[in-house]
Amino acid sequence: MKSYRQSAILEIVARNTLRSQDALRQELALLGIEATQATISRDVKELGLVKRASDGAYQIARGEFPSTTEAVSRVRRAIREYLRRAERVQQLLVLRTEPGQAPPLASALDQAPWTEMVGTVAGDDTILVIARTVRAAKALERRMEQWAKG
Repeated sequence: MKSYRQSAILEIVARNTLRSQDALRQELALLGIEATQATISRDVKELGLVKRASDGAYQIARGEFPSTTEAVSRVRRAIREYLRRAERVQQLLVLRTEPGQAPPLASALDQAPWTEMVGTVAGDDTILVIARTVRAAKALERRMEQWAKG
């Protein structure tokens, strides 16, 4: 439960301007995750969350995760190196790689700052990318194919 809660906290902080642990607790409750103030305090410390000087909102400390530019550069390299074929089915993308290459590509995709992508599921040589909409899936497919072709 702890890793699930902490993952939810990271997503909440990335998408919302929260200035207090109580506000964070309320957002967690909306997701069905009950946590005490003490638990949230420990999570904030373990996750290395800091408050922005500009508005006092929680944020992920720099250096913990790649910057947007670094993440896009990493996913572009991974797509060029690993992607062999992409096929869209409605709002799902099925990506094919050589054996053993799906996990590093999926990891790069998971860190990409693309709001049109919900997440990935990776096997050995296949990745399922779940997009928010059919339109988003089409845009992702085009982007990936362009990058794969160089």
